[in-house]
This record gives sequence, structure tokens and C-alpha cells, in this order.
Amino acid sequence: MIYLKRLPPIPTIIVLAAVLIMIALGFWQLGRADEKAELLQRYAAAEEKSAIVRWPSNDEELTERLYRMTTIDCAKVTELTAVAGTNEKGTKGWAQIAQCVLAEGGEARVALGWTREPQGPIWNGGEVTGIVAPGPRLVAMPPRAGLLPLERPDPSDLPNNHIAYAWQWFLFALTALVIYGLAVRKRVMGEERGEG
Repeated sequence: MIYLKRLPPIPTIIVLAAVLIMIALGFWQLGRADEKAELLQRYAAAEEKSAIVRWPSNDEELTERLYRMTTIDCAKVTELTAVAGTNEKGTKGWAQIAQCVLAEGGEARVALGWTREPQGPIWNGGEVTGIVAPGPRLVAMPPRAGLLPLERPDPSDLPNNHIAYAWQWFLFALTALVIYGLAVRKRVMGEERGEG
């Protein structure tokens, strides 16, 4: 049997402090899971709102305006690229992306539409209406430059993995206690054998 008075004080304090921190992080993740669930519900409701919002200029506005419709005026295209993308029918291909300088100031990344090949059309800017998506990026709806429509941004694609993270922290805490308990038990048993 392991007696409390035989526990080494400094290692015990360090292990218990680490375990308490891990448990606190687990409960923090549970709180974040509730916040994320509320946020996802708000994003799902945002899809049904028809009012046009302004393009977000900071992170707070982005959180408020994700999955809402917006219109921008791309005054200058500074870069055209292609990234892996899916069209509205679920076919894999390429999303044609334009980096824009906005007429009213600031910048925006615009997903113009979908192509089967990475080579896309030349696009010199103009007005674009679409959905504010994570990134942030504007997914053009309808597509521009003669491209096919991209898959509509879906808030259900955002993971809510905070509960899994919480269980990880709780498991780490339990593992630390078990390992420390086994180490102390081994030490105490060794001392007892030495005394015998």
C-alpha cells in the first residue's frame, strides 16, 4: 500500500499541478464546444437571410457576416491562381481565385468559379456578388468569367471538435496520474524490499 507520507513532495506537486491544468483545459474545451455549436447555428440561419451585407474589413465583421451575401467591386486584380475545388454537382476540379484590390479600399480573395483544368480565364475585375466564406473569401454566385458554379459554402463543413479535444485533455490527466502512481508504487515497493 502506498502511504501519502511516502510520496515525494516536489514531484507530487508538479504532477498534481499538471493534472489540474489538463482538467481545466478539458473543461475550457467543453465551453468552447457550446460556443462553436451556437456559432454554427447562427451561420446556418445566416444562409436564409437575403439582405446584402458589406464585405468584412476585420475578423469581428467576418464572424458576423460569414455565409451572408455580399457584393464587392474588384478595381484591380493582383493575382489569378487555381486551387483544388468542387463544383455545385460535387465534381472535383479547380476553383479559379482572384486576389482583388477593392474600389472602396482593402482587398478580397474571390473564388470566381470552377474549371476542370487548372488553367483559367483572364479576368480583369468588376462587380462580384457572392457568399462570404471562411478564409475569408468571396464565392461568386453566380460565377464570373464564364466559369461554372462552385459548390455553395456550407457551415456544416466547419468542424466542432472541441468535445474530442476535451476528452483528450481528460485522458492526458488520467494517464499522468496512472503513470505517476505506478512510478511511486514501484519506488515504495523497492524501498520496502530494501528494508526487508
